[in-house]
Parts: sequence; structure tokens; C-alpha cells
Amino acid sequence: MLNEILNIVAPVFIVVAAGYLAVRTGLVSAKPIDHLMKFAITFAIPCLLFLATSSIDLASAFDWRILLAYYAAATTSFIVTFFIVKNFFKRRPGEAVGIAFAALFSNLVFLGLPISERAWGADSMAPNFALVSVNAPICYLIGITAMELLRADGRSALDTTRIVVNAIFRNSLMIGIGLGFIVNIGGISLPEALIGAVDLLARAALPVGLFALGGVLTRYSLSKSLGEASLISVLSLIVQPAMTLLLCQLLELPDSIIRSVVLMSAVAPGVNAYLFASMYNRGLDVAASTVLLSTLLSVFSVSAWLFFL
Repeated sequence: MLNEILNIVAPVFIVVAAGYLAVRTGLVSAKPIDHLMKFAITFAIPCLLFLATSSIDLASAFDWRILLAYYAAATTSFIVTFFIVKNFFKRRPGEAVGIAFAALFSNLVFLGLPISERAWGADSMAPNFALVSVNAPICYLIGITAMELLRADGRSALDTTRIVVNAIFRNSLMIGIGLGFIVNIGGISLPEALIGAVDLLARAALPVGLFALGGVLTRYSLSKSLGEASLISVLSLIVQPAMTLLLCQLLELPDSIIRSVVLMSAVAPGVNAYLFASMYNRGLDVAASTVLLSTLLSVFSVSAWLFFL
């Protein structure tokens, strides 16, 4: 069993480590890493998400119980982190929101998808792609609403919402997902040559993205915010998936779906946690530390969850 779990988890994190070491040792500079990440996010991953959403069974993938279990746990983790950071670590409300966002936004694409596919197989990925397709809109809506209600400076709530909504719908990942839904709902049959080309790009998505993620992690450090980063890591990697598991069981979801949803809930916060903090210039140090620390710890925590599941 342990050897099987190692064979599932290790390849994903070895590719991340390869990217990290390539940049840290100077074999690859920061600029090519940025280009690789841009290729993954702009072309390869949208193709992967397009293929997934154009062919999945929408009725079963978008079971309301899946979304409720996952996002109720994620939102609870966000709220708990906010109050602890605000009251115990004495952060201002805006900073607390910027920091708590890391407990809300998990790295579903770069960590959740490849580990789930290796663990459960490509045929069981419908719930995973359903979560990915709504993750950015739901998380940013929660984060922006909380930030604008609690902070007292900066642009108006309406202006910020307009900017972020525009950014979401111009986002290449959302475009890929949206086009996939159009093809799926419309029953559109695409030329085989086009599907083949999209499939070739999609195959590059996860290995390229994981390698680039490793390179990006070299820019972060475990700063003086280690206490807050540790708090978020524990909530994201242990408490949140435990809550998700409990909710899935209460909602009587099938075991095959429960394991996929819980595993997605158990991965580390994504780089979007740092991007959100940067957007408001609130809690950047903690967000950076959290992304790095939680990604390192998730090697062990995800293995533990796989063993348990």
C-alpha cells in the first residue's frame, strides 16, 4: 500500500522539485520559467479543461452535493483563518482577508488534477473538473466581497468587482471551460484533426505546469510569517479535507466521488493566494510563505489522505 501511494504522489512532486532545483541551481533562469507557466496557463491547461468539460456528463459532475461539501468546508476554513489571524496575530481586517484567502483557494489544477488522475484514473475525473470550472469565480467572489466589506481604503467595491469579473471572463482557463460547455451543451461535433491538435496541447499541460510551478516557488521564502503560514497549512491540508469528508458522508455521496472531492480539498493553496494578496497589497508575506510551506508539507499530507481514503 505505501509503495503504491508513493508511486502516485512522488512523480508529481518530483517534477515540481525538478523545476525548483533547475532554477535554484541556475540551469534555468526565471524568464524561461515565466514563459513555461504562460504556455501552460494560456494554451495547454485551457485545452485540457476544454476536452474535459466538452465530454463530461454535466448532470452527474455538477451534483449540488459535491459543490456544497467542498465549498462549505473551504469557506469555513477561510472564516476560521480570518478570525484567528485578526484576533490572535493582530492583523488589520484587510490583511486578515488577504491572508485567509490562502485557506480558501486550493491548487486544484496543478496538484489536484494530476494526483487525482494518478490515484483514481482518468475515467473518475468528472467531479474534479466540475470543481475546477467554478473554483475561481466562487473563491474570488467570496474574497472580494469580504475584502470590500472590511477594508476602508482603495478603489470602490463596484470598480473592483468590475475589474475582477472582467479578468475572470478574459482568463484563458475560463475561456477553455466556457468553450467546452458550449460544445457539450450544444452537442457540437468537432473535426477529428482539431480534437487531435487540442489533445496534443492538453498532454503537455500538467508536466509543463508542474515544472514551472517548481521554478516559481523559488521566489518565495519562509519569512517571519511562519506562524500564520503554519496555521493555514494545517487548516488547508488537514482540517478542510476532514470537514469535506464529513459533509460528503452526511450528504450520502458515493464513495467513488467522496475520495475525489476529499483529495481535491486536501491539496496545498495555489499561487492565486499570492495573486489575490498582491491585488490588494494585503498580507503578501504570509501568502508567499503559505504557498511554499503548504506545498512542501502536502507531499506528506496528501500521501496520508490517500492512505486513509
